[in-house]
Amino acid sequence: MALICACAAAVLAAPGTAFARPTDPTPPTKRSLEQVREEIERLYREAGTATDAYNAAEEKAEKQSQEIVRLARSIDKGQARLEKLRARAAAAARAQYRRGGVPDEAKLLLSDNPSRFLDGAGRLRRGQHATKSMLTEMARTQEDLTTYAKDASAQWKRLEANRKAKAEAKKKVTKKIAAAEKLESRLEKTERERLRKLEEEAALKRQSAWVDTGILKDAKGGDATSPGKKAIAYATAQIGKPYVWGAEGPKSFDCSGLTSQAWAAAGKGIPRTSQEQWKQLPHVDVKNMRPGDLIIYHKDASHVGLYVGDGAIVHAPRPGRDVTVAGAGSMEILGVVRPDK
Repeated sequence: MALICACAAAVLAAPGTAFARPTDPTPPTKRSLEQVREEIERLYREAGTATDAYNAAEEKAEKQSQEIVRLARSIDKGQARLEKLRARAAAAARAQYRRGGVPDEAKLLLSDNPSRFLDGAGRLRRGQHATKSMLTEMARTQEDLTTYAKDASAQWKRLEANRKAKAEAKKKVTKKIAAAEKLESRLEKTERERLRKLEEEAALKRQSAWVDTGILKDAKGGDATSPGKKAIAYATAQIGKPYVWGAEGPKSFDCSGLTSQAWAAAGKGIPRTSQEQWKQLPHVDVKNMRPGDLIIYHKDASHVGLYVGDGAIVHAPRPGRDVTVAGAGSMEILGVVRPDK
């Protein structure tokens, strides 16, 4: 926790912190660099949205593949069962043929022995019941096979649709990241260093404005739960590992890959994507957030970080950056969700 507090202190700005502005007009080079920063930020944010779509499609495709395998096994078992029932029906037909084809009902009526008649009547009823049950089971098995086949066909169509969605999202992610990297690659080394400084200044300014609202003074969420502490321990252990879109560890992560794996390590399964985490997990008022909660960012819920306390999060920022500690208010907060509520 000492490491977290130290990092948090580095990313927090005290209330009232001022950001000096140059008295002279902004030089063209710097103004251009700021525009580049904003464009890169926009591209990476759009890449994050597409990454969420990719992860969602991948998760759905995996579940649908599993369902298709389950249905295939059910069809296989059903066909085996149907074959056995058909074999039993064929055996019964052959037995009747060997007896001369005279129905059991006729033999029973022709019997002149009362005892044999009663015994035969009982066996006839049992036989009729067994035959009826067998025919009913055959019909039900055939209906099940038809249903399984229809379900499997529907799942295949959904799987193909999600594969296309996944491919389209991958194409969009790759395109956005390539555009951002191309912009950055055109800069000189000194300009790239200044660009990074501009990014840090922009984040610090947003964080300072957030802290100035008094949100941390009014926080009433309390301490992390035992699972929350485990999630924090996992997330902070990943600091320094690279962001890779679509990654869930152990060597690299994207934003929701990190948070979902952190809570998996705490024994709690949560949705894979930041958008589904926002949709499915219980919402908590920002003033009531506690360490271990997830903070969802941007209007489209395309980014997420794990709150570690003291106004800081651990998150996987974007391509070209590593898992790190950042100010919880350094990005536009959509809301807070609690995995262990």
